[in-house]
Amino acid sequence: MGKTIITIGRQFGSNGRIIGKKVAKKLGCDCYDKELIKEVAKQSGLWEDLLDNLDEKPTNSFLYSVVMDPYAFAYSFDNSNYGLNLNQKAFLATYETIRQIATEKSAVFIGRCSNYILKDMDNVLNVFVYAPIEDRVNNIVTRYNDITEKQARDQITKEDKARAAYFNYYTSYKWGNVESYDLCINSSVIGVDTAAELILKSAAEMRKR
Repeated sequence: MGKTIITIGRQFGSNGRIIGKKVAKKLGCDCYDKELIKEVAKQSGLWEDLLDNLDEKPTNSFLYSVVMDPYAFAYSFDNSNYGLNLNQKAFLATYETIRQIATEKSAVFIGRCSNYILKDMDNVLNVFVYAPIEDRVNNIVTRYNDITEKQARDQITKEDKARAAYFNYYTSYKWGNVESYDLCINSSVIGVDTAAELILKSAAEMRKR
């Protein structure tokens, strides 16, 4: 059986990471979320702490670039690295690491524009996990005992804005748009376990084509 690559975009608090971990476990492959940072640091020589600070989080100057030219980078990362800022260099290192892993073995990638990075590869299933805001607030409050509902709501807004800005800047897709993915799942409707099974079944059907 050939490799299976699954990418999972997710709204903050939608349990997308948990679903991805379950899928990877059933497939018997690695799931790359924060784990990807170690791999990028190993392959690029960039500091792990630096990559962690920049991970899916644009800076103020980065956000300015998004507003001024939202697709500026989407068509340029095959060009020279000359003149790239630190955020862009970190993205290129992430890009190269994701590509290398995907050519070598089956894997589940969480976020990091992985659906766009692997858009020209076979056997890649691109998933987006979402959920109603109230359910996501409850998920965050349950996960972190010392956070209030207001703090959870504020964190959701902050994280989703950062992820969308990061994704929309580095790709020619739009974060959360159904056309950017093969499968969109409301995790509140079908639950974590059923969502994982649906992804696995979809990946199996994809391999038959």
